[in-house]
Amino acid sequence: MQATYHKYILNFKRPSGTSRGVMIEKETWFIVLEENGKKGIGECGILRGLSIDDRADYEEKLHWSCSNIHLGKDKLWEALLEFPSIQFGIEMAFQSLISENPFLLFPSDFTKGKKSIEINGLVWMGEEAFMKQQIEEKLANGYKCIKLKIGAIDFDKELQLLRYIRQYFTPEQVEIRVDANGAFSLSEALYKLNQLSEFELHSIEQPIQKNNTDTMSELCRTTPFPIALDEELIGVFSTEEKEVLLQKIKPQYIILKPSFVGGFRGTQEWISLAEKYNIGWWITSALESNIGLNAIAQWTFLLNNIMPQGLGTGALYTNNYNCPLEVSQGQLWYRTELNWDLNTADFI
Repeated sequence: MQATYHKYILNFKRPSGTSRGVMIEKETWFIVLEENGKKGIGECGILRGLSIDDRADYEEKLHWSCSNIHLGKDKLWEALLEFPSIQFGIEMAFQSLISENPFLLFPSDFTKGKKSIEINGLVWMGEEAFMKQQIEEKLANGYKCIKLKIGAIDFDKELQLLRYIRQYFTPEQVEIRVDANGAFSLSEALYKLNQLSEFELHSIEQPIQKNNTDTMSELCRTTPFPIALDEELIGVFSTEEKEVLLQKIKPQYIILKPSFVGGFRGTQEWISLAEKYNIGWWITSALESNIGLNAIAQWTFLLNNIMPQGLGTGALYTNNYNCPLEVSQGQLWYRTELNWDLNTADFI
């Protein structure tokens, strides 16, 4: 078996804002396996500035992984504990290699085009008018769940946007999730949660910065509506550490990005612990290309989680790979009549 790795830069169609800044491009890496004339491809979905494996030795570790591909998927997963995006890329590449079709990793009614995955519509941070425009587009496109990035513009303006949605749509008609990406200060978080509760939100992701577990635990205990941990899970490697974290904070939900938490295996560990402690969960992408998103979506369908998932990111880029994934009326479909267009992927 031979393994190679390749860098690819995805360009956003428009600058995309979070409380940590504005993104105009996204770096990603692909691992390609080749054996007996067959190829398998995996995506290492690193997000600079957020991924725990955003380290100076990242490419060096990719090189090491390809040089030691003979160790196999399981031993490599153990050796790459501190590089969750590479764990995911390796898992995905091995699954791709053993599949009849390198892009049909987990056959199901989803990949047959018979069933879909409900997803949330993502509204990026920006000026009030831009956010309002995005909200209107998502609602017009049939989304029953929208997720707003908050914490970058004036908080009162963000409240106005939520008020605008609730003027026209009840919680039964449109579920609203908000994601603060850790933007609230420890002292003001509960006050802001109480203000947000007026709009009957489904949940808020990561209201405060990670590693403030005492405050986060208190917030989860006293919050007027559910809190979901996201960044808090990044860099928690062992099963024991994961369990200690969930026992201490007792969140209402956790949000799982396979590229951030150790691929399918790492995600499944979190799911098992969450269900043990009656904590809800859902899966989201980490802004991978359609190659990684395709694998995550196929795997997610098999989990039978009926909540809207965060998998609607395929249309963000100008130079993504065309694929069978298609969003329609707030649902992600696998259109069997559509083909992959990999003309720009000279490494496949």
